[in-house]
Amino acid sequence: QQVVQEITKDEIFYFHSKGGVTISGGEPLFQPDFVAKVLQECRKIGIHTAIETSLYAKLESIETILPWLNALYVDIKLLDRKSHKKWTGVDNTLILDNIQKIDNSEYPLEIIIRIPLIPGVNDSELNLSATAKFCKSIKKLKEIELLPYHRLGIETYRNLGMDYLLKDLVSPSSDWVMERSHFLNQQNIGVPIRVAFAYNSQNQRQAEDLAENPSQRINI
Repeated sequence: QQVVQEITKDEIFYFHSKGGVTISGGEPLFQPDFVAKVLQECRKIGIHTAIETSLYAKLESIETILPWLNALYVDIKLLDRKSHKKWTGVDNTLILDNIQKIDNSEYPLEIIIRIPLIPGVNDSELNLSATAKFCKSIKKLKEIELLPYHRLGIETYRNLGMDYLLKDLVSPSSDWVMERSHFLNQQNIGVPIRVAFAYNSQNQRQAEDLAENPSQRINI
């Protein structure tokens, strides 16, 4: 109830901006009952609802929130099951099956597929064409978002005392990102394909320099 009260403070803003509420995490599907209650209350007063999820969850958890969702954002990192397990630690069968089950459900929500573009990991034409083929089968698909790799999480790992395993991987150039975007557009998926933010490699690297060297920051 407290969460919904906080949300409704900005209710007029949601309507005028055509915005809404997106629940992310962590993983929202770890708390399906709580998330469902929040989304249900938002829908009652006409606020657009969405979640960001890996969909690596039991179908029962997903079905709890489906009636209250307008949109679902989910990553597809790799289509090949062995490669997916190598890089993420888990097989992707459950994720892909859940996408298909949601797509075949009675609920008229929109699905937005996000593809994290990681150089040398999932940027090959083989993986991108396989991903495009899968996306073509999704009837509820609204658009595809490309998320270029960045190093902004380095300080978080440092603060947690964890090794950043991709420390030698640099952020891709704008041209590299646009080449992958163009390749996906050539696959005729039938939905818009966009980079999720105004990607500029120079600005990106300046931001990463600040993340890797926090002493350079200005605290306001």
